[in-house]
Amino acid sequence: MFISVLLVCAALGCLAGFLAGLLGIGGGLVIVPALVYLLPSLGFSPEVVMPVAIATSLASIVFTSASGTFAHHKNNNIPWVVAKQLMVMMAIGVLFGAYIADSLSSELLTYIFAIAVSILASYMLFSVRIEKSKPLPSHWVIKSIGLGTGYISCLMGISGGAILVPVLTYFSLSLRQAIGTATVCGFVVALFGATGFIITGLDQTNLPSWSLGYIYLPALFGIISTSSLLAPFGVKMAGKLPVRYIKRIFSGFLILVVIKMIL
Repeated sequence: MFISVLLVCAALGCLAGFLAGLLGIGGGLVIVPALVYLLPSLGFSPEVVMPVAIATSLASIVFTSASGTFAHHKNNNIPWVVAKQLMVMMAIGVLFGAYIADSLSSELLTYIFAIAVSILASYMLFSVRIEKSKPLPSHWVIKSIGLGTGYISCLMGISGGAILVPVLTYFSLSLRQAIGTATVCGFVVALFGATGFIITGLDQTNLPSWSLGYIYLPALFGIISTSSLLAPFGVKMAGKLPVRYIKRIFSGFLILVVIKMIL
């Protein structure tokens, strides 16, 4: 069983890593639904399936985003002045989100994830491109965006890129800079979020062996074995492929996944 989980999650990591580098989304939008399907077959209690999926997703994003951040930094895709402001507030939002998530039912977390992803996917599907229309807002607005993004991202088990990329491109950043910023901020979200889920999951008695808090280590090892390798490749492809069309295809896939999760 352990080997089977590793192999399945290694394949999942390939897709998550590539999308993380290409779109700056961290891969959580793929990892969480996949784990929600996989974990019940491994004997996980329904009450912990969603928290474990979210926590394991965040833990894997730590490694994926670190690899993607290095690649984006080399390509000068990260405006650090903006990124640093977002990172601090996102860390605070994430820790608060992890605390709240521990008190919510798995069913409620599933619906929060499904609704939020539906909104994001619909936006990606119907927006051709966000033109640069406004200058960067004040420091307080940027910090508020970071705080809210961190909180929502932690409840969903994502890096926040699906939120940050459209917002930052609206505020005059190029698509590549927005993806680069979302990637480095995703590292912060994942690191603090995973830490929060480890702490809040330590007192849970219905978690299986090989769990670190809410993080399921076999799934984590499988995902990170390939995701970090594919992230730099996704970064390279981001400069060559028409990303807006890929976003449309990906958003269509997400909508189908969400419908299946709700049903």
